[in-house]
Amino acid sequence: MKNNEILLTGGSGLLGTEIKNNAFDIIAPHHTEFDITNYEQMNSFINEHKNINTIIHGAAFISPPLIEKDPVKALEVNIVGTANIVKLCVQNNLHLIYISTDYVYKGDKGKYSEDDELLPQNKYAWSKLGGETAVKLYDDSLIIRTSFCESVFPYDKAFVDQFTSRDSVTVIAPMILKIAKNESLNGIINVGTERKTIKGLAIKLGKKDVGDLKRDDVGFSVPYDTSFDLKKLKKLK
Repeated sequence: MKNNEILLTGGSGLLGTEIKNNAFDIIAPHHTEFDITNYEQMNSFINEHKNINTIIHGAAFISPPLIEKDPVKALEVNIVGTANIVKLCVQNNLHLIYISTDYVYKGDKGKYSEDDELLPQNKYAWSKLGGETAVKLYDDSLIIRTSFCESVFPYDKAFVDQFTSRDSVTVIAPMILKIAKNESLNGIINVGTERKTIKGLAIKLGKKDVGDLKRDDVGFSVPYDTSFDLKKLKKLK
């Protein structure tokens, strides 16, 4: 019988929870039984679950302001942990899908294609690009650059001077899951929706009374425009 199960890391996070809601047959072990910083534990888990043929690697330390204060945790989780996942996939012949971020792009012009220049603007993005570097060493892999948020915008203010292709996790998760089931797709792909400001996104998600926020109002670097060129994604539909 052909192996046909997907293992998901980061299953308790925002994206992971939504992916599980859309695919009940996904294996999403708790980090206590599948710790990405513990290679031997992960390898034992894979050896006990022979039907797994794909890993969606969504586990990450994702808070830009916290990473500015604690870059070591980002190094251990986002870079070393991802390198462990790559090694696991190489040694067990698994297809790998890595969830990356729009923040790896330079952020000065927007409408980025997958081949455009990369220049992360904060330590979070550098740590995710470090993960991408490990993933690119493995041919049977796909890097998904994306951005998502809660289905109800969670903040009272939103950036009026930051542009994005971000959308609700309820929109992004099914797109990622559909891509994940295409085992022949490798390389890099942008996954998102139309270009908009963060405030525009908040309004789209029903937050009509959201206030204005400027990038200079926060204590970490926020790129101006990381919106996507989505030609490659649209060809898959």
